Amino acid sequence: MTDRPRIVVTVNPDGTVSAETLDILGENCLDYIAVLEDLIDGKVQSSAFTGDYTRQTSVVPDQQVNRDVDPA
Repeated sequence: MTDRPRIVVTVNPDGTVSAETLDILGENCLDYIAVLEDLIDGKVQSSAFTGDYTRQTSVVPDQQVNRDVDPA
């Protein structure tokens, strides 16, 4: 997983378009609905949340390393 926000858009043989957001957590994915509607000049007919909707970001604390260094 890259953890970079992505949108995968698929144009089906019947002309319908489906899209899925990846690595866009929580309600932020909803911001992309209007963008997608503008891009395809259409309206969303149905939508569902993916696992990313409830996934939490993990924060890794910075580690400070103290070393004894003799000044030159």
